[in-house]
Amino acid sequence: QVRLVESGGGLVQAGGSLRLSCAASGRTFSSPTMGWFRQAPGKEREFVAAISASGDTSAYADSVKGRFTISRDSATKNTIWLQMNNLKPEDTAVYYCAAGYFPYGVISRTMRGYDSWGQGTQVTVSS
Repeated sequence: QVRLVESGGGLVQAGGSLRLSCAASGRTFSSPTMGWFRQAPGKEREFVAAISASGDTSAYADSVKGRFTISRDSATKNTIWLQMNNLKPEDTAVYYCAAGYFPYGVISRTMRGYDSWGQGTQVTVSS
C-alpha cells in the first residue's frame, strides 16, 4: 500500500489561490494514479481531479475545470500538486489525496479503486 501525506491547505479569500501537495511513499516500484477528492460538511466526498501514473493524462470535475490544475513530479512520479486559482466559498472542504492502480489510460472519477488515502487537509475560502 502507498502512504500519502498532504500539505498546503489553509484559509484564503475568494478569488485567491492555494497549492496543495501530496507525497507518496511505500509501494513506489510502480507509480499509481493519484488524485484529489474533497468533502464539505454534510456532503459526500467528491472527485476533484486526478492524474495518470505517467502524468500524461488528467481529469477534472466540471466545477473546478479551468480553475484548478493537477500536476505530477516528472522525475520520481511520487509527488502531485493541485494548484487552485480563483477559489470560491463553495470550494471549502477537506481535501484528500488518493492513489490507486488502474488499467493504462484509465482515470477513475469515483472513490472505487483508490485504495490509499491521505489524512486530509482543510481548505477554507472566505467570501
